[in-house]
Amino acid sequence: MRRPLLALSLLLMPVLALAEGERIGAVDTVFKLIGPDHKIVVEAYDDPAVDGVTCFVSRAKTGGVKGALGLAEDKAEASIACRQVGPITIAKPLPKQAEVFNERISLVFKKLRIVRMVDSKRNTLVYLTYSDRLIEGSPQNSVTAVPVDRATPIPLK
Repeated sequence: MRRPLLALSLLLMPVLALAEGERIGAVDTVFKLIGPDHKIVVEAYDDPAVDGVTCFVSRAKTGGVKGALGLAEDKAEASIACRQVGPITIAKPLPKQAEVFNERISLVFKKLRIVRMVDSKRNTLVYLTYSDRLIEGSPQNSVTAVPVDRATPIPLK
């Protein structure tokens, strides 16, 4: 009995140890008699390379028994709003485009991704969120932009 439980816990450990955004809040959208309700969650992600920028992402989170066990596949829709929350400082040059966050939204196959792009002409940081699957991604996406003061040019690699 102990060996199957140990094997299951070792299998799920990488999934449970994934970094997630800081949860800001949630609202219930569908009542579930057994297990947690379906929700829309709002999470905050601080850009690791750009101090002073935080991205807020809202997305659906599946409840019920499958959701409670981590077996449900969450919907691919997400919305993003990135904002300047303090003085913007960039310690080292940024690539023109880079994935800055990703989070699993199903047990194995689907991830929510946030990509930062630099628009040099407008001195603006552009953030795109989308989800992908092992086989095919979702065309559903959301984009937001954070303009940076012209006195602080964005350094590029």
